[in-house]
Amino acid sequence: MTSADLDRDAAPAVVGVDVGGTTIKARLFDGSAEVVGEWRVATPSGDLDASGTIRAVAEIVDAARRLRPVAAVGLAVPGVVDDESGVAVASVNLGWRDLPLRDLLSSQIGLPVGFGQDVRAGALAESTTGAARDIPGGMAFVAIGTGLASAFVQGGTALVSGGWAGEIGQVVLRHGALAGLRVEEVASAGGLARRLGAANAREAAERVRAADPRAVAFWNDAVEVLADTLSWIAAVAAPEMIVVGGGLAEAGDLLFDPLRRALEERLAFSRRPTLARAAHGDAAAIVGAGVLARTALLP
Repeated sequence: MTSADLDRDAAPAVVGVDVGGTTIKARLFDGSAEVVGEWRVATPSGDLDASGTIRAVAEIVDAARRLRPVAAVGLAVPGVVDDESGVAVASVNLGWRDLPLRDLLSSQIGLPVGFGQDVRAGALAESTTGAARDIPGGMAFVAIGTGLASAFVQGGTALVSGGWAGEIGQVVLRHGALAGLRVEEVASAGGLARRLGAANAREAAERVRAADPRAVAFWNDAVEVLADTLSWIAAVAAPEMIVVGGGLAEAGDLLFDPLRRALEERLAFSRRPTLARAAHGDAAAIVGAGVLARTALLP
């Protein structure tokens, strides 16, 4: 064993947990932030008081403790989240309202718990070790998954950390054939799949590549609405980079090539941000939860 191995093993290990609508994903990170364990379990259904979710996370932590001494846990959850008080204010997909999840989990496992909203956690991950790690200016992270939301990071800190901030998918479209639909009903991975009757965004992308006319039309709708949304982010916040993650980003150039063109067309004198694909993929929130865990250890 080398001295580097000894240093790594001596440093505290942490667990990052991302609670999604269907899956709880977790990783054990050693002192060098290397992944030394990974778990995926189904999110308990009908778990309105989060007791089943807390038990599931505690079982993951127990499994992690068998691999390394765990110093803290980071928990990232979806929806409207009060990061400071540790409360899930409204996680609609999970049916949670005003639940003090940070304290519930900390009491269950006897460890410090870092807590935050999943998109903001993803933004922290991409700004520290991901696509925007070498970007000195501010960055915006846009997660295009089951829903659609954004977060902003400057200097390693989320600029807005509570309430409804970043819920760009909830804006209602007012003009044209899509009027009356919310942004995420058209431009999220989940919304696109539902409109098309596809199992998921991957199937939608496959149908676009096969030149299915209906799929191409709905894909173009998504690109146009996304470009409108990102152009307002660029105009209001002027980030140096916009990082796009979530299921739709997995389509790669099929999404990013037309999206870059459409975004360029919409920006006149505004700062033109670099558009990048998330480096951490669908694990961004887990990595960010690991950052939150280490933050919970600070005095």
